[in-house]
Amino acid sequence: MRTMLLSLVAVTALAAPAWANQCPMLMGQVEERMSASTADEATKAQAATLLEEGRAAHDAGDHATSEAKLNEALALLAQ
Repeated sequence: MRTMLLSLVAVTALAAPAWANQCPMLMGQVEERMSASTADEATKAQAATLLEEGRAAHDAGDHATSEAKLNEALALLAQ
């Protein structure tokens, strides 16, 4: 039982950095789409705001919020 618990803790600790690395990839995708997007300026401004909010959340260690903001920006730019 103890071994299983320690294994679970180790896997969780090792997985956290992998989740954190997804944020920079998403930031890059948003930046690429913004430069290639034909969306109107208001949509681009909203996406830029979401990008900055996502970057700030990532820097603060809140990767779930960061991913949500960045995915929202990607969805805006995909329209």
